Amino acid sequence: MSASYDVIVLGSGPGGYVAAIRCAQLGLKTAIVERENLGGICLNWGCIPTKALLRSAEIFHYMQHAKDYGLVASGIEADLEAIVKRSRGVAKQLNQGVTHLMKKNKITVHMGEGTLTGPTSLTVKSDKGVEQLTAKHVIVATGARARDLPFAPADGKRVWTYRTAMTPPEMPKKLLVIGSGAIGIEFASFYNDLGAEVTVVEMLDRVVPVEDADVSAFLEKSLTKQGMTVMTGAGVEDLKASVSGVKAKIKDKAGKVSEQEFTHAIVAIGIVPNTENIGLEKLAEMDRGFIQIDPYGRTKSKGLWAIGDCTPGPWLAHKASHEGVTAAEAIAQELGNKDVHPHPLDRNNIPGCTYCHPQIASVGMTEAKAKEAGYAVKVGNFPFIGNGKAIALGEAEGFVKTVFDAKTGELLGAHMIGAEVTELIQGYTVGKQLETTEAELMQTVFPHPTLSEMMHESVLGAYGRALHI
Repeated sequence: MSASYDVIVLGSGPGGYVAAIRCAQLGLKTAIVERENLGGICLNWGCIPTKALLRSAEIFHYMQHAKDYGLVASGIEADLEAIVKRSRGVAKQLNQGVTHLMKKNKITVHMGEGTLTGPTSLTVKSDKGVEQLTAKHVIVATGARARDLPFAPADGKRVWTYRTAMTPPEMPKKLLVIGSGAIGIEFASFYNDLGAEVTVVEMLDRVVPVEDADVSAFLEKSLTKQGMTVMTGAGVEDLKASVSGVKAKIKDKAGKVSEQEFTHAIVAIGIVPNTENIGLEKLAEMDRGFIQIDPYGRTKSKGLWAIGDCTPGPWLAHKASHEGVTAAEAIAQELGNKDVHPHPLDRNNIPGCTYCHPQIASVGMTEAKAKEAGYAVKVGNFPFIGNGKAIALGEAEGFVKTVFDAKTGELLGAHMIGAEVTELIQGYTVGKQLETTEAELMQTVFPHPTLSEMMHESVLGAYGRALHI
């Protein structure tokens, strides 16, 4: 069987399915090829189901602290099986939603293993046989998977990646989390809230190392206060799993090696792009497995495009979706559509969010990066304890930090830690996209009482004008 399209998208994650929808909206005959589940990792095994888990842990945390809110609650227990069931139900609902979107936009779905046979052709192998597909353009959106420890690959029993951690066979009693990026810290937060004894080991000198140093320091203190053991500048040199648990040899920052026992371990040390054995070898320039692209998603082969986690970072779902729209519009333009005007992605304006407790969110340069880039900076920092809404919520821990170019007033970066900052950050992201300066932000009216007032105060603080501290 063979079929021909204007565009074929290989992979249906948040980059792939969004690219396909945008192509269809632009009148292009579009197909999508998926080997597992529509919606990809993010929807089925990543962003969305983990947030469902974390929401359950958050509610459990509040129930345990009901007394702080003048409430009485007793006999509070966490039912891990029910929590996981709810999470999987959320993922299923959204998977069905993507299926509906494919039908609504008249996108043909080919379920099976796709392999490129050229820049604009591929085969799809499934239980039904082999299909030959061709297109004017192909977008590779195959995503990535968790990186294993070379000396202790995940076994799904005692050594887990995020996939097992989302559908655990049992509740860990003593958990080792290797890596303190977003995935590692979110699972550390989840299992700690449910009662596990958690140790986090980070090779670099601070947790969430891509964030501003002030955020990292605040988070480490908060995690320690919550009962976690945090080891930075440390490494796991050996990990051996048995029927009853895991033994880890951990070298601390002083160089001392100790052997510790845990019931389970989660490995969260990064990702590996899904680019092997799909025919890319001669078609695209690669760097450590990642497909190299121009700002619109083009590879070195005409007609072949790539987006999302199989391309250079940051490896975030919203970055993949944005790249998908950009590539779709650039393709439509190449095919003669004069009404689309694709814009290259500015990676400096991509926000990052970590849904631990407390939450973390940021956009743009850290204070250190801004200084390294040669900027003279003005920095504002406003604490949650100075905000009436935060106090009323019982969430008075955290801060909002803003970094400005001292010469021009340009907003260079914003960094937050505390309740609901993953929702607040988009205000600064819009500001950065609009190339705002401190003047516009100072003149903006922020509603009261809201957490967003801290954003205003942080800007004012950078210029010595903070009102409530």
